[in-house]
Amino acid sequence: MPDPNTFEQLALIGPTASGKTALSIKIAQQMNAYVLSLDSLSIFKEIDIVSAKPTLEERAGIVHFGMDHLYPDESFDVTTFIRLYHEVHKCCLEDGKNLVIVGGTSFYLKMLIEGISDLPNISDETKTKTHAYLQDLQKSYAWLSGLDRVYMSKIESNDTYRIEKALNIYLETGLTPSQYFTQFPPRPTVTEALPIYQIEIDRKTLRERIALRTKMMLNDGLIDEICMLEKKYTRAPNCMKSIGIKETLAYLDGIYDKKMLSEKITTNTARLAKRQTTFNNSQFDDVIKGDIKMLEKMLL
Repeated sequence: MPDPNTFEQLALIGPTASGKTALSIKIAQQMNAYVLSLDSLSIFKEIDIVSAKPTLEERAGIVHFGMDHLYPDESFDVTTFIRLYHEVHKCCLEDGKNLVIVGGTSFYLKMLIEGISDLPNISDETKTKTHAYLQDLQKSYAWLSGLDRVYMSKIESNDTYRIEKALNIYLETGLTPSQYFTQFPPRPTVTEALPIYQIEIDRKTLRERIALRTKMMLNDGLIDEICMLEKKYTRAPNCMKSIGIKETLAYLDGIYDKKMLSEKITTNTARLAKRQTTFNNSQFDDVIKGDIKMLEKMLL
């Protein structure tokens, strides 16, 4: 029987292009671990260059979960990563492996640690009512805000997905979302110790790394990849609005030239990196921070 007492895991976070992927693979080799990727683009098959997904060669024989898991026209949310965590945790125990969790989408890590509440089963009748309410999104948002100001203040007025979720909860249970989540609090997914290591990198160096990575993506066939994705999946899937994809589509529409395309991807990726750093600094406690050389020395 696998011994859960010998199982070890850690999380590695940091902004995009900070070197997380390469370091995570080195750590996984050292720890005899599998890797769980928390990345909102790498989870898709066929989105390889624009996601900066490590190649099979770069993965160095380390089994990765959370990569090439869905097709671009399949939707996912945080529950997908919760299921993946349970899957990889079970595999680790069965195979005598440890676990390295890595990715730029740290929101998913936060949800793994804090957990999410089980939602009620939504009846067909409620779904029909909700659909009718969604026909006037602004009116429904204002109505819900009057019922539950605290909960709705965290949701944008054009966020159809979350407004639909709030409507479903209220129309199905008669409870406002705040009342519902008080009665049914979240259960953490991660129950064992999970030390978190955060890569710190100065903004100028990171900008240079992002610019270099953008140039390499373009040289490696980014434009051809986006052409293939558009032809196969259209522009409708949410992932087609991601940084690197939306700018390339604008280039294909003649809005940018190639130089401007590179600059736009670099600028928007740098803005994303800034948001990721702000989130990481504010959302996690007891994080071990350092530059990549310091963390590599510490962990290896």
